[in-house]
Amino acid sequence: MNKVKILAIVGSLRKGSYNRQLALAAKEIVKDTADFTLLDYQDVPLMNEDIEYPAPDAVKRVREEVKAADGIWFFTPEYNHFFPGVLKNLIDWLSRPVSENEPQVLAGKPAAISGISLGMSGTAIAQDHLVTLISFLDMKVMNVPRVTVPNAWQYVDDQGKLIMESIYPHLEKQAKAFVNFIQAKCL
Repeated sequence: MNKVKILAIVGSLRKGSYNRQLALAAKEIVKDTADFTLLDYQDVPLMNEDIEYPAPDAVKRVREEVKAADGIWFFTPEYNHFFPGVLKNLIDWLSRPVSENEPQVLAGKPAAISGISLGMSGTAIAQDHLVTLISFLDMKVMNVPRVTVPNAWQYVDDQGKLIMESIYPHLEKQAKAFVNFIQAKCL
């Protein structure tokens, strides 16, 4: 059986973000069962219908990466009880039809969501907002299990690196479930 292709989309552009670290830990967990890539989208411009057709090169590139993936795994922080604007901007671009003959690229894609934040909700509120949006865009959302890590400062060493000891079992459970979910939905 071919390995599934998971594309991770981190909702923070910060290189050392906790959610990026969480995504990299997930990559290590699934290394034997899936191809796992982190999407680089920092060059995607703000959504603007004036430049929608033809789409900017950065948008074309991320669309191709999404199309090539069997599943999308979102890792999102929570900013003011919502997912970040950069993630919303990316999803806005991905939600638009590619052309008159080609629909948007998110429809039908299996999706999982994880997140870590400094706040007490552990990104649960942001994740619920994200589920509302991606469900509307016809993604197939794996609602259980999800990983929500509150109070990130409790899981970080003095260099800003995540201490995964207590998080790892939950992430491992979600990773296994997501690979199975993708295989059941797509392959």
